[in-house]
Amino acid sequence: MKLKIWSITALVVAITALYLTTASLSAKAQLPSRPPVTAEAATTGLPTVQTAPEIDPTPSPTPTPTPLPPRKHTYNKCHVAGSEIAMTFDDGPHPKLTPMLLDMLKERGIKATFFLVGKNAADYPEIVHRIVAEGHEVANHSWSHPQLTKLGPDALNKEIAQTNEAIHQATGIQTTIMRPPYGATNAAITKRLNDEFGLAVIMWSVDPLDWKIRNSAHVTKYITENTTPGAIILSHDIHPTTVEAMPAVLDTLTAKGYKFVTVSELIALDLPEPVQPTAKTTPAKTRK
Repeated sequence: MKLKIWSITALVVAITALYLTTASLSAKAQLPSRPPVTAEAATTGLPTVQTAPEIDPTPSPTPTPTPLPPRKHTYNKCHVAGSEIAMTFDDGPHPKLTPMLLDMLKERGIKATFFLVGKNAADYPEIVHRIVAEGHEVANHSWSHPQLTKLGPDALNKEIAQTNEAIHQATGIQTTIMRPPYGATNAAITKRLNDEFGLAVIMWSVDPLDWKIRNSAHVTKYITENTTPGAIILSHDIHPTTVEAMPAVLDTLTAKGYKFVTVSELIALDLPEPVQPTAKTTPAKTRK
């Protein structure tokens, strides 16, 4: 009888143990998996939970480039942030004076712009080639130096097209700027030069009248005293007195801190003119 009771008791204990073991395994299966142990945890003995980096669903905006100022139809000078100026020489090339001037510029590492008369460029292509080879700029100054305002459409076309071709034959370059002889132009001609030929019209802000006053001291004094940043300086490399003045002109302006660039380089630096603040007017008081 006792043996039977003991057997029943043992069976109950076994069934209870089996139930508890099964329940424990089921509960463990429902627990979340343990995070992996990092190298830091292995060193310090402290568990470190690795979390995935948060991803911002909003894409980063693409920066908008700052727009460049629009190219103008005509330039007298430029508004620059630095001390850049442009020396320009008209009416060449001259067979003797232009090479002399190029030697002066080369010695000083100065770049200039030469507005060439087309027939002269055709006569002396080797000088035109040298101008470009030494880093200067060449530009259109008409074929025979007439007043453009006195020409008909066909004659104007011939003056510009023949000069462009002479420059291209000597250098392989298509010029993008033009100076009307005597500065003679009008809105219609300027628009045509812009639209049909792709030429910006270049005037000047400093004019020593070197074609009229053939005096080197005058040329030097006028240019050095009237030049400001962004200036376009007019002169002529067909007059001996102008070429003789250039060493003093170039050295004085360099000593003043000016940097010489070509006209196209100056245009690339042109900034919008600063807006001048408008003066506030105070209303007049009414007399009582």
